[in-house]
Amino acid sequence: MYTDVKLEKGLYSITGKTFTQALAELDPDSAYENTELKGLDAFERQLKRFDIKVKGANSDRVEKFFRTTQSAVLFPEYVRRAIKAGLNEASILGEVAATTTYTDGMDFRGLTVTSDGESDVVAQAGELPVTTVALADTSSALTKFARKLSCSYESIRKQRLEAFGVILRNLGAAIARDVNGLCISQIITGITPSSIAGDDITYDDLAQFWSSMGSFNMTTMVCKPDVMAKILGLEQMKYCVNDYMTSGMVKTPYGVTLVKCSEITGDVAVGIDNSCAVEAVFGSDVVIDYDKLLSTQCDEISCSVMVGFSVLTDGAVKVLSTDPANNG
Repeated sequence: MYTDVKLEKGLYSITGKTFTQALAELDPDSAYENTELKGLDAFERQLKRFDIKVKGANSDRVEKFFRTTQSAVLFPEYVRRAIKAGLNEASILGEVAATTTYTDGMDFRGLTVTSDGESDVVAQAGELPVTTVALADTSSALTKFARKLSCSYESIRKQRLEAFGVILRNLGAAIARDVNGLCISQIITGITPSSIAGDDITYDDLAQFWSSMGSFNMTTMVCKPDVMAKILGLEQMKYCVNDYMTSGMVKTPYGVTLVKCSEITGDVAVGIDNSCAVEAVFGSDVVIDYDKLLSTQCDEISCSVMVGFSVLTDGAVKVLSTDPANNG
């Protein structure tokens, strides 16, 4: 039973396992299939065991975690989950990446997919068109993103966990925004941008940009806030208001999801086929310095994540320059 599990910080240091995975081996989810605890993971069952409420106006105070030595062991995982929630909320990878993979190394070699021939129709005894999958010529280093939150235990011990969670989610969101910027800068490297026709972006420019992807389907367009504002101000975009009201996403009339990214460098819009274009490679999930967090009782909260990106399929990413100075 979850009430009998002995909690110790060594659960954080088991190679190849997260804290929750290590906890689940001691307290398997399958044991709760036909109980009221079905749907809770091993960590959430421990919160219930110690009656720690982390959400809502009546959430407990931070100090509730430190009532016992065992409940204190749960605090780093609470911090990690809150930071990761903020990272996920601010991340654009869900609209950009075709796949996410993990590696144990500090670098990676991405795959590239190229196809020859304009058609798969083959005459009798004719030569077959070829799709080639190859490793990149060189490896790419993963980039580490990290941030430290400095706060004394005395300053936060009486704070509600709901309010403290907002701070932690903002910490994760700050990291995510920098990851977004890295993603776009890495996937557009080496791609020659097309240009708008006049002094400002028009609906015709968007249509031409969409069609430039050829056989690929432009599912996503990533823009700086000012560029996105110009697009939203176009007369033709007024027909997309209902989509935004029902889904929270902004789409062009031909189905391209617009994604805001303030970290884009330069006046460009990036078109992506998110079914096949981009691979996100993580060297780790969100990592928390659990030992320091427990030994200093929050005086210092540090978190990090390592990530890199590669373009899987040639032609599945396009770039549009929205700077009229680049017109040919």
